[in-house]
Amino acid sequence: MRLGVLDVGSNTVHLLVVDAHRGAHPTPMTSEKTVLRLADRISEHGRLEPADADELVRTVGDALAAADRDGCAEVTAFATSAVREAANSDEVLQRVRAETGADLRVLSGEDEARLTFLAARRWFGWSAGRLLLLDIGGGSLEMAMGVDEQPDLAVSVPLGAGQVTRARFTTDPPDQGEVKSTRRWLARELAPTAERFAELGEPDRVVATSKTFRTLARLNGAAPASAGPRVRRTLTRTGLRQLLAFITRMSAPDLAELDGVSAERAHQLVGGALVAESAMRALGVAELDLCPWALREGVILRRLDHSNGVDQPGDRGERCSDPGGPDAARASVGTGRNTPQGARWDR
Repeated sequence: MRLGVLDVGSNTVHLLVVDAHRGAHPTPMTSEKTVLRLADRISEHGRLEPADADELVRTVGDALAAADRDGCAEVTAFATSAVREAANSDEVLQRVRAETGADLRVLSGEDEARLTFLAARRWFGWSAGRLLLLDIGGGSLEMAMGVDEQPDLAVSVPLGAGQVTRARFTTDPPDQGEVKSTRRWLARELAPTAERFAELGEPDRVVATSKTFRTLARLNGAAPASAGPRVRRTLTRTGLRQLLAFITRMSAPDLAELDGVSAERAHQLVGGALVAESAMRALGVAELDLCPWALREGVILRRLDHSNGVDQPGDRGERCSDPGGPDAARASVGTGRNTPQGARWDR
């Protein structure tokens, strides 16, 4: 069955199309991204203005049209922190639904952590033991740990790369005094959460997902994306500290010239690196592995887990209900519009 997942994030709207069925490895077919930087568009009153909502509606409509062309049986559509934190999110979501047919479900931060943890667990397997996951988004930092597919603890804190950049820096590159004060501030903010994770014991393996961690690992010498997803990539706290001494003195345009740094995210790279360093220090992590699967893959895997193992609902174009029960309903997400190729999957 061909599935699409539409991720409306703080920086981009990302459509991932995969061929997948339960028990099999999801095979990515196409991936399309549009840079909107929704988090930067939220006004001082905490709202997404009409012009910004217009652009979101157009972008979602374009993504769904692309999913139709790619033959997706279903499109699972969700939004994360930028839409979650907008004061007029309900109004914006109603517009998206009315004008595109997409039932864009807003994930809680905890659900983001749980679904990303599921993806990491499936990628690394049971041999990873007690797994600790870190994921830095534009608006929030997700952390989760456990020995099963559902973590024992899943936490989201508003310490994303973009969020920290907007809240803490007034110049580009940031003033060194701001960098030092931000390190102290992050340590205070993360201390209570770190204590909760310490109560669970030492992790057997620490992994990280997200563009921020991938970029930092690349700048520390990890293999490029062209080497494929199965090449081991790591990031050490020592290497990250050394990297920060270098990038905190560079402007965003200069950072964008570095190998592995995208122009649309260069402005928040220092903020994301400080969050990564502070989280690793607070949790006592000296080294972590990069996981190529993250939230989008977790959403797909959860969808497949709750299927009946047969592609019939999508093939018939029927509306299928969630077969998973209370826990599945809590962890699953809504989907996109009805299309000629397939169904809208309810939560």
